[in-house]
Amino acid sequence: MIFFISDLHLSPRSPGATRLFLQFLAGRARQAEALYILGDLFEAWIGDDDIDDPYHAEIIAALHSASEAGLQISLQHGNRDFLLGAGFAAATGIRLLSDPCVLSTAEWQFVLSHGDALCLDDTAYMAFRNQVRNPSWQAALLVKPLAERRAIAAHMREVSESSQRDKDNPYSDLQTAATDDFLREYGYATFIHGHTHQPAKHDHIVDGIHVERWVLADWHEERGECLVWDGEALTREAIIEENRP
Repeated sequence: MIFFISDLHLSPRSPGATRLFLQFLAGRARQAEALYILGDLFEAWIGDDDIDDPYHAEIIAALHSASEAGLQISLQHGNRDFLLGAGFAAATGIRLLSDPCVLSTAEWQFVLSHGDALCLDDTAYMAFRNQVRNPSWQAALLVKPLAERRAIAAHMREVSESSQRDKDNPYSDLQTAATDDFLREYGYATFIHGHTHQPAKHDHIVDGIHVERWVLADWHEERGECLVWDGEALTREAIIEENRP
């Protein structure tokens, strides 16, 4: 089996989602061959020199334990944790993926992405994305002291939350034409992504070919979700707290 998750947005402000993820890593996830985390594992990540933070250290230890137990964990950057780097990968035993990434199995082919690069109609977000994904901007941020980076991340979160409150639907969907072009470019592979917080299965007809697009669910304090590939089909599986009354 292969599991896919995204948009956990883990932080000390989300203790419920954190417990769910730790239990998932220690239990159900280990029944799979591989786990793909398609962005936004963390609400914010300000650099790999923050791995000794007690909250981060607990999650890193859990990822490392699952990796040592034989679970192959791969992770793509999201719009919240784009500064995850080689130090984090080494500490956890995970593999950092390019975005997009093609996953070929014996039975099927998938293309994986966080998904935000295709939200082209949200011009304000795309301008932000182009800024923070610029290597020069990232390098300039990473030389700042940790305390200053924490303040910058908190400010960016406040701006994002304020912007979302002003919108009827705070999460833009993928642009249809760009998505069809993307599916064509990647050989009509089944597309799995997150980012939009709008879990669904979309059916695209591209050049007369039916292509499925699966949108992963975001996690909440009392419930998470993973998408499961069992070699024949994709199904959604709820993640709930163990021993919950």
